[in-house]
Amino acid sequence: MDFLIAQVPHHPKDVVRLTCEKFGITRQAVNRYLQELIDTGKILASGNTNQRRYELPVLKNELFALPIVNLEEDAVWRERIIPLVTTLPNNVVNVWQYCVSEMINNAIDHSGGSEIRVRVQQNAAVTEIIVLDNGVGIFRKIKQACNLEDERHAVLELAKGKLTTDPTRHTGEGIFFTSRMLDNFAILSGDVFFSHKHEEEEDWISEREKPDAGTAVFMVLANNSSQTTQEVFDYFASEEHDYGFTKTVVPVRMAQHGAEQLVSRSQAKRLLARIDRFSIVLFDFKGVDVIGPAFADEIFRVFERSHPNIRLVPINALHAVEQMIVRARSVPREGPAGEELKTQPES
Repeated sequence: MDFLIAQVPHHPKDVVRLTCEKFGITRQAVNRYLQELIDTGKILASGNTNQRRYELPVLKNELFALPIVNLEEDAVWRERIIPLVTTLPNNVVNVWQYCVSEMINNAIDHSGGSEIRVRVQQNAAVTEIIVLDNGVGIFRKIKQACNLEDERHAVLELAKGKLTTDPTRHTGEGIFFTSRMLDNFAILSGDVFFSHKHEEEEDWISEREKPDAGTAVFMVLANNSSQTTQEVFDYFASEEHDYGFTKTVVPVRMAQHGAEQLVSRSQAKRLLARIDRFSIVLFDFKGVDVIGPAFADEIFRVFERSHPNIRLVPINALHAVEQMIVRARSVPREGPAGEELKTQPES
């Protein structure tokens, strides 16, 4: 039945055929399972036999607004959210508690707004929780606090983790870990949209033409997810560093603007900002077709040799990118930056 519920949104007209092929059972057997789900209200059916269509009805849909003044995220979770997710498995409830609490706390402490709105929607397959505030906008605030060129650079810094505009009160880990715990995580603020999907190292960034004020955080998790908060913490921590937040994934393509290529040292330095806070850094080159010698040299020779305690690991790199990285790492230590050492005297 979990398979039927999960596939109905993607295959509303042919979910019966798909299930028959998947499990090698008859249409009659699949229809019996479907009818049970229809009888319990988890699936809706419409149309006649030939045009039968299935969909997941909304089982819960709550929207509430709260003033930020004197607001406490644990009270919001306990009084408003728990009653809406209490039937979910314990591990899923724990993930939601962490993620919702972190996002509401961010709005309280950083948004500068006067109100947050929270929407909780649930069907038989997934729960979606949206947290909105009417503040200055998260990317704009990061841009200003970190003296960045534009708000897209703020997204890159956010994707690395350990970024906060208030280091005396926050570690900067909340958004990073939240984005890794959920099936889908997205932030819409100003003219920038940032999203991350579970089991995908790459993050996505795009722009919209008509920016709105404030910040909207979108979070989705399957109701039967096996995800746990501890698994995510453990993946990005190490025993050597007392299980601190020591590993991060840097989506390299975020350093690009439009169709430009990654060729300059300034682009590389932007990518390297703050990674000295980690001991293992995975540079994800998915979506990057080529990099220039100066860009590669700045990361994989200049920075890497001056920070021997930090392990830089390129992943998802095309052959041309791999070659440029190997070239940078193979330059002798006596060689000038970005150039190969001449082995023969000039005539």
